[in-house]
Amino acid sequence: MSKTEDVPNMLISDMRTEIPFVRPKPAVPAKPPNVGAPSPSSPFPPQGLGVGGGGISAPPPSAIPVPIGSHGGSHSVGHGIGHSVSHAGSHAAPHSGGHGHGGSHSSSGGSTLLGYIGIDTIIEQMRKKTMKTGFDFNIMVVGHSGLGKSTLVNTLFKSQVSRRSAGWARDEKIPKTVEIKAVSHVIEEGGVKMKLTVVDTPGFGDQINNDNCWEPISKYINEQYEKFLKEEVNITRKKRIPDTRVHCCLYFISPTGHSLRQLDTEFMKRLSHSVNIIPVIAKADTLTIEERQEFKQRVRKELEMSGIEFYPQKEFDDDMEDKSDNDKIREAMPFAVVGSDKEYQVNGKRVLGRKTAWGIVEVENPNHCEFAQLRDFLIRSHLQDLKEVTHNIHYETYRAKRLNENGGLHPISSADTQESNL
Repeated sequence: MSKTEDVPNMLISDMRTEIPFVRPKPAVPAKPPNVGAPSPSSPFPPQGLGVGGGGISAPPPSAIPVPIGSHGGSHSVGHGIGHSVSHAGSHAAPHSGGHGHGGSHSSSGGSTLLGYIGIDTIIEQMRKKTMKTGFDFNIMVVGHSGLGKSTLVNTLFKSQVSRRSAGWARDEKIPKTVEIKAVSHVIEEGGVKMKLTVVDTPGFGDQINNDNCWEPISKYINEQYEKFLKEEVNITRKKRIPDTRVHCCLYFISPTGHSLRQLDTEFMKRLSHSVNIIPVIAKADTLTIEERQEFKQRVRKELEMSGIEFYPQKEFDDDMEDKSDNDKIREAMPFAVVGSDKEYQVNGKRVLGRKTAWGIVEVENPNHCEFAQLRDFLIRSHLQDLKEVTHNIHYETYRAKRLNENGGLHPISSADTQESNL
């Protein structure tokens, strides 16, 4: 045989060695009469057959179930000379000489559920669990005597939760220094229990010399952060850490109609970065409507010029919807409020109000004062957000500062915790 005749034989021999062994394809059952034709109720178009007409049509991408927790979320089916299946994020390469066919499904763009799973019940599960454990809410009231702090808190929660309900004597002398008095009550409404703690500050601003009178209040706020931090670093932590941190500080401004006092500005400036401050104008029924609007505008301008940030802070708005809602609240603050825990008969119904010589000031009437706006804002729309800002912003700021100062807190034994609780 000549040299030129050997070349084709060698190529044939090499090609035989490179062609992989292919197993015969399994027998395909006969095609049902309706397969390939769209069903009247089917949302999917008819699927084509495999290569050469012998394959089975692949399901539509959205019909391929994706295991929860799988990585990548793709499911590839290969048909042709070779058959390959890839699960949970692996990619199937068709065999040499084969053709790829089938559906690829990615969970990154969302998937259409083929039936009811029950994900939406997580809200009900959380509601049941929270109703069992209850809520904690701690509110501090600051302002000099005679501004109706206790009365307003009683009006907010429609119960006797102020310090007077704990036996405060009217003939007791004004304390010479600022004291901190915390009274806790459990109130229930609609099956929801809330442990409400009202922290009063008698003696604030009542002295001739009020220098540094905010220091006991600042110290108390930081002590609650410290107590919570020590519970967190325990080796054996409690299932639920008692939360005594101040979630909200209502600061009462005297209805002078002129401007803020220097003490007002100094207090809010020093504590606005450690607690959620909500300024309110107390006893607003002593001002006319025009005086009230002018005073509110003047107070907002002074707070802005002093760089005082009150709740809700602009930088904490989560999205445009929050920003829109909070902008309306910021424009209405400080709320001019009237408090009263006495009921009177007005137009055939009982209302909370203050009786004067010229009529009755209805506390919950928006035409008389802004108490209803304060209550809706404080309790009905922003109560949970007050707690979250306290935990995620103010407490985290204190926690980071403490850990940086000490290089980390050492774990506390259970014996030390019991002694600190005493």
